[in-house]
Amino acid sequence: MASKRIMKEYNEIQKANQADLVLQPDENNIYLWYAKCIGPKGTCYEDGVFELKIQVPKEYPISAPKVEFITKIFHPNVHFESGEICMDILKDKWSPVWTLLNVCRAIVSMMSNPKEGSDSPLNCDAGNLIRNNDDRGFNSMAKMYTKLYATEKNLFCRYNQ
Repeated sequence: MASKRIMKEYNEIQKANQADLVLQPDENNIYLWYAKCIGPKGTCYEDGVFELKIQVPKEYPISAPKVEFITKIFHPNVHFESGEICMDILKDKWSPVWTLLNVCRAIVSMMSNPKEGSDSPLNCDAGNLIRNNDDRGFNSMAKMYTKLYATEKNLFCRYNQ
């Protein structure tokens, strides 16, 4: 069931021309996907390219995929070291109507509003800055991470080491 659904989504993704999001399966494993998304305009992630790793379970779409950031990002909903993402749609609010593309779009939307994840953050430093209304401190850290880890130049250097 999962492989049929995954192939259907793959075909739909191929038809949709996404300028700000690239989503594709690993060439050797249809259950492993990678995405690159551009940081939302007008945010501290703007001009960054963020990579995601998506592990699709055999029970998909009944069970949610496991998604994590490969690119380091300063965000309350993202664990600094593991890249784990805390989002309700990837946990208790998952529904089989969600697609991998929908999940990626939701993650980009999460990046647009980091205050939503500051109550129970995976990244306590990011959450504390937001909860203390230190927008300047949060934005400075997030922009620094974006510049250090999410620019095309730095992505290219990482792949060629």
